[in-house]
Amino acid sequence: MPVVVVESPAKAKKINGYLGSNYTVLASYGHVRDLPPKDGSVLPDEDFDMKWEIASDSKKHIKAIVDALKNDNELILATDPDREGEAISWHLTEALIAKKAIKKDTPVSRVVFNAITKSAVTEAMKNPRQVDEPLVDAYLARRALDYLVGFNLSPVLWRKLPGAKSAGRVQSVCLRIIVEREMEIEAFRNQEYWTVKALLQSPRGQTFEARLTTLAGKKLDKFDLGNATQAEMAVQAINSRDLVIQSVEAKPATRNPSPPFMTSTLQQEASRKFGMGAKQTMSVAQRLYEAGLITYMRTDGIDMAPEAVTGARDAIKAKFGEKYLPDQPRIYKNKAKNAQEAHECIRPTEMSVSTEDAKIADADQRKLYDLIYKRTMASQMAAARLERTVVDITSADEQVVLRANGQVMVFDGFIAIYEEGKDDTVVDDDDKRLPQLSAGEKAEKKSVDPEQHFTQPPPRYTEATLVKRMEELGIGRPSTYASIVTTIQDRGYVEKDKNRLIPQDKGRLVTAFLTNYFRKYIGYDFTADLENQLDEVSAGAADYKKVLAQFWRDFSAAIAETADLRITEVLEKINEVLEPHLFPPTEDGSDPRLCPNCGAGRLSMRTARSGGAFIGCSNYPECRYTRPFGPPNPEAEASAIPPEGKLLGTDDGDEIRIFKGRFGPYAQRGEVTEENKKPPRQGIPAEWEPEDVTLDQALMLLSLPRELGPHPEDGIPVWANIGRYGPYLKHAESTSHRGGTNANLESIDDVWTVGMNRAVQLLAEKVASRGARGKAAVPIRELGEHPEAGGPVNIYDGKYGPYVKWEKINATIPDTVEPSELTLAQAVHLIDERAEKAGKKKPARKKAPAKKTAATKKKPAAKKAG
Repeated sequence: MPVVVVESPAKAKKINGYLGSNYTVLASYGHVRDLPPKDGSVLPDEDFDMKWEIASDSKKHIKAIVDALKNDNELILATDPDREGEAISWHLTEALIAKKAIKKDTPVSRVVFNAITKSAVTEAMKNPRQVDEPLVDAYLARRALDYLVGFNLSPVLWRKLPGAKSAGRVQSVCLRIIVEREMEIEAFRNQEYWTVKALLQSPRGQTFEARLTTLAGKKLDKFDLGNATQAEMAVQAINSRDLVIQSVEAKPATRNPSPPFMTSTLQQEASRKFGMGAKQTMSVAQRLYEAGLITYMRTDGIDMAPEAVTGARDAIKAKFGEKYLPDQPRIYKNKAKNAQEAHECIRPTEMSVSTEDAKIADADQRKLYDLIYKRTMASQMAAARLERTVVDITSADEQVVLRANGQVMVFDGFIAIYEEGKDDTVVDDDDKRLPQLSAGEKAEKKSVDPEQHFTQPPPRYTEATLVKRMEELGIGRPSTYASIVTTIQDRGYVEKDKNRLIPQDKGRLVTAFLTNYFRKYIGYDFTADLENQLDEVSAGAADYKKVLAQFWRDFSAAIAETADLRITEVLEKINEVLEPHLFPPTEDGSDPRLCPNCGAGRLSMRTARSGGAFIGCSNYPECRYTRPFGPPNPEAEASAIPPEGKLLGTDDGDEIRIFKGRFGPYAQRGEVTEENKKPPRQGIPAEWEPEDVTLDQALMLLSLPRELGPHPEDGIPVWANIGRYGPYLKHAESTSHRGGTNANLESIDDVWTVGMNRAVQLLAEKVASRGARGKAAVPIRELGEHPEAGGPVNIYDGKYGPYVKWEKINATIPDTVEPSELTLAQAVHLIDERAEKAGKKKPARKKAPAKKTAATKKKPAAKKAG
């Protein structure tokens, strides 16, 4: 009975159902080995030897496979049909050989299937092969490259650019794309232009719109009408002339469907239509794949299996009729650069199963399946047929020409089921319908209106357009897009706002540093060329160690060149690179880097230990001028809090100021002097903007804590105050007293308005809730005694879901298991896993009680002879 290994338990369960009891199907739970995150895991001086380590979570999964092979001496590796899947199979083989679970006589084979269906799985079992060594070599090369870049370049960033977290071979190039787009936007200067549109009427009383294209006999370019005066002159030229329809030209046109999805286009379309990020899209697609509903979702391929094409054509004919079916099947050429890493497109496993038929409960899975189903169907449908009409309207002297465009849908074809989304769409006049018009007819002017426009900067990237750009540049591969886009957001280099990717200070600084000191390695052409070399490795056309050696020789030299760089030198270089952004020219022509506070120091970019960047004066600490990182904002700076504090006014002879402190903004009464080193202060609530705080508000804050009076039960004072976690009540001798009872208030205003009756009620409720929390939790199900260690094993309902408890060990119950169906044996397994993960000893077998033996009666001592 062969042992079949796949990645996930869900996949294992599905495949086990197809193969039956003749096979043992187990899950590896993804990769079982990885490079330890420390120096020495890849050794360039030892022919790039790589030190692999079995993850602690994977040990039990390997043990399960080892145990299964003791009884069944045959191993079938059925991991995913891509480079990562091939690598997992290789890792498993190596790990099992080291464990001596694979012997010389153990048959080991590799099978692949593009869909988890019974036919695909059983057919794969008939066609086993060996692990593809070139694909494994390509994996090893990528893993080594990513490690060498990350573990050599990231420390340079930590030392030379405080606050930077990491750099990566592809992630840094991706970040550069986003930062450079932002710099384009900032450098953009819009340009004014005008257009003139006329609302015209045909002899049959139907209105239509036309745009001025020729003026004074000259065809207009985009910026020929550059201001309102020129636009108004154009309006007068039209109004002063009679217009006649010169020509009506109708041309047939066709629109063909888009090819079926591959990984990148699926991510783009899911982003456009559903706002799904690349990571979310792949996660949802993974679940659809494991459920047997779609083919494998990491692919560069767009070709379809012949049986899938036939299935799609049958479904189209049944649902839409013959006229929606082209005479011949549509054949899409595979775009993958490396055929060995290419797979079939992403499509439903059964074209006869519509979204309604699939009965998918999860909303995201249902939406994504519907998208894949419709795109696949549309790809095999007839083209849409259109009639595009161009109408030219002219004056008798031909000094003025206007044009109207429109189209008519003659046959919708594939559009009946699906139309691809667009990025940053604009209104297109060609989509408008036109009335019946004939050459020689008069066109009556109903209105002529000028319209002002300004050129727009290029839009920020969305995840969809970023993936599209990376694909165009040849950077990254389908399996990497989601993780790359996610990593730069997790690092805080980029934030997503309204689906747009905006580079943050850290991201700008890292890009500026790498562009200056490692420009080659974040170059688009260099990165794309390296990807091509890795594709050659996977095709068996290149030696991966030669690729590594060539890269490492130059890269290690570039790392060595940065050893003597001083932080001040790096920051000054970045100042130069980002100068147009940080220090744009001033209106009066003065030096933009001259400190506006002291008038002597020079402004420079600085970094804080927290990783944030700011602009500060070179005369620090004498001058403490700072402003946020980025271009100067006079309005913001006028309301900003200066280093010496923002003066709000005076009260009883004391100056009241707002300061920005180490732990946040605060109000202060008076100055710090030798006699008064700690003047009264009060933190400003998070709900208030510190720049907008008024004198009255500051005085209210400085009046805190507010004493409500003695508690009616014990006479101890009750206070209202604002603390670190918001407004609260305190029942104690003073607010600094560590004991007593605290109770939260709902809003800041309550601090000054809450009365004693309400305060007593809130404090009593707090005391009561403490008592409730102190009560022992009641199990929702009792499973019985631990079979080895003794003690009750129970199921409880916790804050984060149901869990199993034995003594002090709590183990979460997986979502896939119903608490009502959990057995004692399963619960003990969960407890053992949790104990091992937490570094605790597993429950020990309880000692059997000692058997009681009958006491031997002592014989009476013999009497001594007298």
